[in-house]
Amino acid sequence: VLPDGSARQMQRDQAEPLGRALARIAANAAKGRAKAAKKSKKARAEGGPAGAEEAAAAVPAVRLFSRDGEAVAEEVPNAAAWQDGAVLQVGEARYRVERNPPALTELQLPRSLLAGFPVCPKVSAEFAAPQHCLFRWYRERPAAGGGEGPAWEEAAAAERVFTPSNALVGLRLKLRCTPGDGAQRYGPPREVESSGPVEAGPGACTFDSRHLYTRKVCGEGSLRAVSYNILADTYAQTEFSRSVLYPYCAPYALELDYRQNLLKKELAGYSADLICLQEVDKSVFVDSLAPALDAFGLEGRFRIKEKQHEGLATFYRRDKFSLLSQHDIAFSEALLSDPLHKELRDKLAKYPLVQEKVLQRSSALQVSVLQSTTDPSRKLCVANTHLYWHPKGGNIRLIQIAVALSHIKHVACDLYPSIPIIFCGDFNSTPSSGTYSFINSGGIAEDHEDWVSNGEEERCNMPLSHPFKLLSACGEPAYTNYVGGFHGCLDYIFIDKNALEVEQVIPLPSHEEITTHQALPSVSHPSDHIALVCDLKWK
Repeated sequence: VLPDGSARQMQRDQAEPLGRALARIAANAAKGRAKAAKKSKKARAEGGPAGAEEAAAAVPAVRLFSRDGEAVAEEVPNAAAWQDGAVLQVGEARYRVERNPPALTELQLPRSLLAGFPVCPKVSAEFAAPQHCLFRWYRERPAAGGGEGPAWEEAAAAERVFTPSNALVGLRLKLRCTPGDGAQRYGPPREVESSGPVEAGPGACTFDSRHLYTRKVCGEGSLRAVSYNILADTYAQTEFSRSVLYPYCAPYALELDYRQNLLKKELAGYSADLICLQEVDKSVFVDSLAPALDAFGLEGRFRIKEKQHEGLATFYRRDKFSLLSQHDIAFSEALLSDPLHKELRDKLAKYPLVQEKVLQRSSALQVSVLQSTTDPSRKLCVANTHLYWHPKGGNIRLIQIAVALSHIKHVACDLYPSIPIIFCGDFNSTPSSGTYSFINSGGIAEDHEDWVSNGEEERCNMPLSHPFKLLSACGEPAYTNYVGGFHGCLDYIFIDKNALEVEQVIPLPSHEEITTHQALPSVSHPSDHIALVCDLKWK
């Protein structure tokens, strides 16, 4: 900010000689002075004091001094000249140089705030990290008469995540964040106010009793895994879903902000080490889930489905695992072009109708290879998928799962020989289906009834096999999806029997809880699916 009160920003090349940057600053300062002079001339014309004009128009001396007080030579390039602690002099004014100071580039609060539900701000910064920033939360003090703006008072402990109490219902929140870099350097703070007040929460939710089992993170040698289809906003807010799919659900409970509040509380409360999600809208991942789960110690990655606005997300606890590599595929693309699937491609070529259908689907597979931070010899291949949904698409799902298991075999047998696998997802397949049987048993016969799941003209008989010994960690619950017209078990966490065993399965909500509001989703449950949660340990 120049002495005349005007703010200036400059963008100069790092290789440019310092002298040119200083000359530009001098010209800017002189411009500011000339403006001030015009004002004073006008003031003089109206009878103000004289004499400001000449002083104002002069170009001020602009110099840069190094930390030890030496003037920096004008031919030194910008990148070397502007060092921490140097001093810039513009006329009489002096400015301390800060190089790469911590700065906030984005600070946002969610649109909807519910009492009893965690509020997770979205924080982006440069030369700083959210875990090193300082957070202060304020609550609105109801204005006492006089039309002044709201008064604010400090509301809570200085934490990144704030859970408003019932006492704050009807009041807005304000967050003040100061960016820090972890080395005791702090940048200029920013403030953001909530767009609306805190509203009352829904009371008891379906996941409250489940959280009693997951208060603490698993100990060393164990890991807690979650698989959950969270119902994409893309599908929840259509006229069709409101009137046909979920007519029993209060319209406000289908709204994204409302469901996100429930979802963030549910996921945070599982204290998981590994979370695989399906039907994740891209904007939900970027603006809501990634920032919220980051605050709870989880790192996330996202894979969009081709031609869709939603996809898959995998999160892992950052102090337990690091990401070694990722190997995501779209089934149709892999089937077409990857030499890995040549044999299956040749078999499928005999059934052009089925082949076309498989290639039209946008289903994807997300594969992450993780390494334990405490025992680097422990690696893990985590796969996440969402298979084709149609009730008669059993044959299509068999092809998709064959591609998935070949790809996982390539990662967990060829690239990282004999690392354990965890395969999560919405497989859209009940325990009596060919897909479930194939995953479970390691093979499927060419005369299995699912090869004709959509009638004779789409018959495609072929035997398939895979080398893994997989087990459904949560067994075969009566249902993991419960809507008006259907309930059944479609979601699974498959684990490598040779390397992992189940320590405990977190009980699903009771039938009573699920049907309190007829079916799912509801005011107390954010999706039409139910999260699977289990604790696993290395054998």
